[in-house]
Amino acid sequence: MPRQIELDKTRNIGLMAHIDAGKTTTTERILYYTGRVYKLGEVHEGTAVMDWMQQEQERGITITSASTTCFWKDHRINIIDTPGHIDFTVEVERSLRILDGGIVLFCAVGGVEPQSESVWRQADRYQVPRLAYVNKMDRTGCDFFNTIQQMKDRLGANAIAIQLPLGKEENFQGVIDLIKLKTVIFSDEDKGTTYHEEDIAEDLKDEALKHRAELIEALAEVDDQIMELFGHDHEVPEEILKRALRDTVIANKLVPVLCGTSFKNKGIQPLLDAVCDYLPSPLEIPPVEGVDPKTEEVKTRQADDNGHLCCLAFKIMTDPYVGKLTFLRIYSGILKTGSYIYNANKGITERVGKIVQMHANKQEIRTEVYCGDIAGVVGLKETITGETLCDKNHPIVLENITFPEPVISMAIEPATKADSEKLFEALKKFQTEDPTLKVAVNSDTGQTLISGMGELHLEIIIDRMFREFKVKANVGKPHVSYRETITKAVRSEEKFVQQTGGRGQYGHVVLQLEPGEPNSGIIFINKITGGDIPREYIPAVEQGVKEGSKNGALAGYQIVDVKVTLLDGSYHPVDSSELAFKMAGYHAFVGGVKKAAPVILEPIMKLEVIVPEEYLGEVTGDLNSRRSKIEAMHVRHNARVIDGTSPLSEMFGYATALRSLTQGRGTYTMEPESYQRVPKQIEEKIILK
Repeated sequence: MPRQIELDKTRNIGLMAHIDAGKTTTTERILYYTGRVYKLGEVHEGTAVMDWMQQEQERGITITSASTTCFWKDHRINIIDTPGHIDFTVEVERSLRILDGGIVLFCAVGGVEPQSESVWRQADRYQVPRLAYVNKMDRTGCDFFNTIQQMKDRLGANAIAIQLPLGKEENFQGVIDLIKLKTVIFSDEDKGTTYHEEDIAEDLKDEALKHRAELIEALAEVDDQIMELFGHDHEVPEEILKRALRDTVIANKLVPVLCGTSFKNKGIQPLLDAVCDYLPSPLEIPPVEGVDPKTEEVKTRQADDNGHLCCLAFKIMTDPYVGKLTFLRIYSGILKTGSYIYNANKGITERVGKIVQMHANKQEIRTEVYCGDIAGVVGLKETITGETLCDKNHPIVLENITFPEPVISMAIEPATKADSEKLFEALKKFQTEDPTLKVAVNSDTGQTLISGMGELHLEIIIDRMFREFKVKANVGKPHVSYRETITKAVRSEEKFVQQTGGRGQYGHVVLQLEPGEPNSGIIFINKITGGDIPREYIPAVEQGVKEGSKNGALAGYQIVDVKVTLLDGSYHPVDSSELAFKMAGYHAFVGGVKKAAPVILEPIMKLEVIVPEEYLGEVTGDLNSRRSKIEAMHVRHNARVIDGTSPLSEMFGYATALRSLTQGRGTYTMEPESYQRVPKQIEEKIILK
């Protein structure tokens, strides 16, 4: 089947925001007004199309990113609705990796909230052009201009309004379009489906002209044609204004700000117009870069149906009916059902069994998909998240997706012997789907430990295990994933010698261990340039060091942030082997760590607590008892906001405690910030556990 929509009319966008800013509600309205669905679903009723998982419907939150496709004014828009909760940040990360543009939602009452900052930084990292949409303009306490100011102050965004709200709170009627200089009013009678344009009322015209002049001035700083017209005091035509705005958005020099209330069905159609007018098509983003797996030479792939096939696997989903479903973004070429595709990371060929276009969890079968498309593929057995699939004769490996390390663990064991196999089958599938879920078996106790990004993350995994795989298991309480590191530099020497009557084993290394930079992991540096240790044995030494770092000297936690330098060593022409040098590296590292004043590190969480004024004293007192550091307090409308940091170990059960302290009126959010040294008295308790 030939391409239905031209590539320059394709938009791949994601919706991102802090939890409860209205992403899923906005997506539901987009699907309704584009004719993709014929009934409005609501998050709070558990009827939202994009929140299809049982756990999402019950909790009223988005857990997994869901994709869909809709059409608006001869454009095709592929949409990914992402979660707002920090525990599911992996879903935002992998979505941003493959998107061409984004809509970042802000609550008009809450402004720039903690997770808004996180997704904004993620979008900055991938240089994703974006629009800002200030939602909930019907809510008491909403403030459009304060939200824009917070975007500038907290995010460093060059944010500029291209709409003004027409009314606010219960009087919010629509928007004033600063490009057309028209008022857009939405009908309440048909759920906002119809809307009409009017001339701006005389009493609002001066303010609209003032903000339009600010928009033109902002564009003049980055666009020569606008500067020419602005400098000579000429009127800027609408088409030139739109062209300049599009160019600056795609170049990430400016963020247009729109507004509305998705729940009350006002503002969505102009937002869709802005997606088509200002966000890039696959043709307008830079060609994707990768390397040749054999020569390491840098290669690029242009967005072209006739180019060499190049796709990135960005998500794996286990479907109970079709099995493993691999989500791909096609960067160039055409992918056809039944064809063979080359996994350049693993050097293997896989067969494309079936291609589906996803609408949340519903599948529409396609015989082929084109450059710029996002699709699901059935039949790829070995491919995992972040791997590149391409033409075997023209291989390329794209940059992989990096994922954060888990901060919380939980012990789990099967209730019966019969459940053992089902448990490990379920965990294997969940690990394939979710790169932030780690599974390990404690060598001393034989316990299975699962580690994730937070209490809610592990709670969802356990819930899915019980429901989808019918596993009966006993689950322990969550506990913190501590780390260990060293605090002083040491030199460590090890000879691994075994003689058993025939050929023996001989490996000799001298290592220097030093404290490394935070978040640097284990850095291995080889300083041997002569023949003291043959080159082929150096990787074995490094492997031994990495294996030695898995269990710390104090309490058995993973060792991080250590710089290891291989200084010297010796070998035996007959007895030396990779195994001998691996063991020498392992024991030299483990022995060195014991001498290097090891300490335990704990995860520190960035915290925001919002409470009514009358409960401020009790809440701050409770936070102080939890070893929290309060960094700032400010007023947000009629509530107090506490910003600070707190050790994760002290925050278990905080949701219940906060509800109790504030009669259910307080809320909080937290996200991982760093690892810091545990106080001595607490370290002693951890070691004795």
